[in-house]
Amino acid sequence: MLVGELIPTCGDAVSYNATLRKNTTQYLKKIGYCPQIGALNLSFTGEETLRLFAQLRGIHPKRVETEVDNWIRLLGLSDHRSFLCATYSSDTRRKLSTAVALIGYPPIVFLDEPTAGVDPFGRRNLWEILNASKDMGQAILLTSHSMRECEALCGRLTIMVDGQLVCLGNTQYLKKKFGQGYTVLFVLHTVRELQEMIPALKAEMYKLFSRVKLKDQHKKALHFHIKDENIKLSQLFGTMEQLKKSYPVIESYALGNTTLEQVFISFAKTHIKPEIII
Repeated sequence: MLVGELIPTCGDAVSYNATLRKNTTQYLKKIGYCPQIGALNLSFTGEETLRLFAQLRGIHPKRVETEVDNWIRLLGLSDHRSFLCATYSSDTRRKLSTAVALIGYPPIVFLDEPTAGVDPFGRRNLWEILNASKDMGQAILLTSHSMRECEALCGRLTIMVDGQLVCLGNTQYLKKKFGQGYTVLFVLHTVRELQEMIPALKAEMYKLFSRVKLKDQHKKALHFHIKDENIKLSQLFGTMEQLKKSYPVIESYALGNTTLEQVFISFAKTHIKPEIII
């Protein structure tokens, strides 16, 4: 709806005093859009595609070629510029689609999983480009399943579950609000005799920590969340070492702060009642 593909049944969006419902053409002139699929005319080359969108964005004719060359260089498309988009890999198509959204520097950019299928080097390069675009004043709204990408790019983010927003805030706020404390992951031996120690290990964890919750359990692993932030890491590591000596079922353990990915998974698994946090 925000990019004009669907007509909203109610509500509206405003960009620089142009409304989506009443001033659609003026509204759309202010945005760039990279859909997840189907963004390119496969009969065009990459160079022709960027030249077309540069003209549509109102770039002065004398600057069109400079802009096209600039985005081809930034996205690493130099080797593909003269080939038809139909011959591109999914990786190259994503890069070109992102360049289409950004060329002409529209004030608002919508990106639907822009790095899906992109190689690690290209992904890191694209993150740097998007951060530079933000620094220049562009507002970028993107969707992603990569929490690492969200941490690298987002000044503020929201998590959706079943189509509803369940939280809104910056990364540190969400970690503090929904992931207080530490996570402990025990990797377990699968020998039957040692597996019999698991109930005693769980009981010991509940005895040692007043605010601890078992988040997940498998034959190979136990995942605990310790909600007490006042415990020192040195104390936690000492306790874990003692547990490892006392319970041979523990093959190894990992201890750390709650990650954004764990916050995301906790929402997705519990399907809690939607809540907006600002």
